[in-house]
Amino acid sequence: MKGNRIITIGREYGSAGKEIGEKLAKKLGITCYDKELIAMASKESGLCPEVFEKQDERPVNSFFYSLVMDTHGIGQPVSGYMDVPLNQKVFLAQFDTIQKLAKQESCVIVGRCADYALASYPNVTSVFICGDMEDKVKRVADHFQIGKDKAMDLITKTDKKRANYYNYYSNKKWGSAGSYDLCLNSTLAGVDGSVQIILDFIRIKEERQAAQ
Repeated sequence: MKGNRIITIGREYGSAGKEIGEKLAKKLGITCYDKELIAMASKESGLCPEVFEKQDERPVNSFFYSLVMDTHGIGQPVSGYMDVPLNQKVFLAQFDTIQKLAKQESCVIVGRCADYALASYPNVTSVFICGDMEDKVKRVADHFQIGKDKAMDLITKTDKKRANYYNYYSNKKWGSAGSYDLCLNSTLAGVDGSVQIILDFIRIKEERQAAQ
């Protein structure tokens, strides 16, 4: 295999996507990036971390995004987007950070349209983690010590935000099987089972690619 191995993970809220990503990274001996991308993008762009926290995985106006892409293109420094809305500067900064990271090292990247940012990169495996609502509600309720109704509301709102964000920036649909290399139900496979399935998938995929 030439180049770095990158695994991107999209996930429904409460599906244990981050935990699966962290365990997968540990098995592979690489780093899992999630919120860490905020600090990295903040440092490289000059925007304060609080801005990234507020705008993280939030949708933007698609018309303005298209205008920015046509005019500037990905890969230019954020300082060059003087007239771009703040939330788009945040996206572009994270986009550039993800691409730079993929060139530097093998890693697991959770969320933030990483599969779209790295669509042209070799050795990228895109995964989406979903789960049964009852299981997700229990996980979120236990984690935050809140009632099931509040947990379900949080799941619904967070997933809507993530879907809008992904659908704005990519030419694919969030959570749709056709948008990813592999989709998994963590309720059925379990966290450790999901990790093993992803590992097996990567092995088979790389073996087939090597044989071509």
